[in-house]
Amino acid sequence: MSMVWFIVVTILMILVQSFIFTKWGLTKVNYTRYFNKEAVFPGELFELVDEVSNRKLLPLPWLRLESKVSSNLQFTKKQDQLVVEDSEEYHRTLFSLSPFEKVTRRHMVACRKRGYYQLKTVSLTLGDIVGFNEKAEAIDAKATIIVYPELVEIEEIPLPSHSWLGDLLVKRWIIQDPFVTAGVRQYTYGDPLNSVNWNATARTGQLQVSKRDFTADHHLMIYLNFDETEDIWMPILNPELIETGISYAASIATLTLSRGIRTGFGCNSYLVDQANSDIKQAIRIEPHHSTDQLTYLYENMAKLAMDRSMNFPRFLKEEAENLYNTDILMISAIMSPAIEEVIKQIETQGSKVEVLLLAQETGEQHGK
Repeated sequence: MSMVWFIVVTILMILVQSFIFTKWGLTKVNYTRYFNKEAVFPGELFELVDEVSNRKLLPLPWLRLESKVSSNLQFTKKQDQLVVEDSEEYHRTLFSLSPFEKVTRRHMVACRKRGYYQLKTVSLTLGDIVGFNEKAEAIDAKATIIVYPELVEIEEIPLPSHSWLGDLLVKRWIIQDPFVTAGVRQYTYGDPLNSVNWNATARTGQLQVSKRDFTADHHLMIYLNFDETEDIWMPILNPELIETGISYAASIATLTLSRGIRTGFGCNSYLVDQANSDIKQAIRIEPHHSTDQLTYLYENMAKLAMDRSMNFPRFLKEEAENLYNTDILMISAIMSPAIEEVIKQIETQGSKVEVLLLAQETGEQHGK
């Protein structure tokens, strides 16, 4: 008889503790997470930080956190469990919390691909002492990380043979600065009278003019074409080719801005934030050489969707209305008659256009 009562009492205790954990286990449980960096380059290590606190007297024997993550986020620690379910990857980690305890756990992560990664919700699953029952709850726990485009050496970019980037800074990038004098020379036919140096003329007895030094004053627009064919309805079949173009654009902008050249960027894609929007705006960033211009370019390039807002000839035609005396580097996988027509229009407005073609068949790139 005593054995029967023991079994009954045991079952009742199991049921009671199960009821307690199911009803109050997740109350006063606080969870936050964040990345320790706002932005990184591909392959750079960063941390995802989990903070869980149990603000009540009831202990938590085990608490499982589960969140859907991109397969491009690679966790390096052995205790981080990655599970693939229905072609989606989930990150799982376990906690055990005493009363009024807070636990912070840091996960080392690396990302291999450009992008804007958002962790939105996390599932908290709580179990009782004997594992008889469990309760799950989904909560908002946002964390974002920006992964910049991969940078390559300029020597690895197959720029056009006549490109201004061959020698970093060539004469067509510089104009005479009327405020900087670099000596005098003898007057020649066509020199403006306001350049005459009267002191040097009186000293030599021959008409002399001031020589002006050169200073950088041009600005550059880098345009990237997301079209692989002239058919706007065709999906992008070779995203690696477009990623190469983004990498080239970021690397060139890094160089030109470091040389004090005002640099901008445009493309016929859109930001991933607009993916669910009815209106998807093409990208146009005005040329500047401020201290934060490069970061702004990196961030926008990182957030580019692998899609198009419009076809490239239409985008370029809209851009042509704002392009006067602008140096342009166009990165594209195709060169259609429609694109060539717009290029001619741009050049008649005093702009110089150079084209870097990306070869689709082999993935190797070459300049034109």
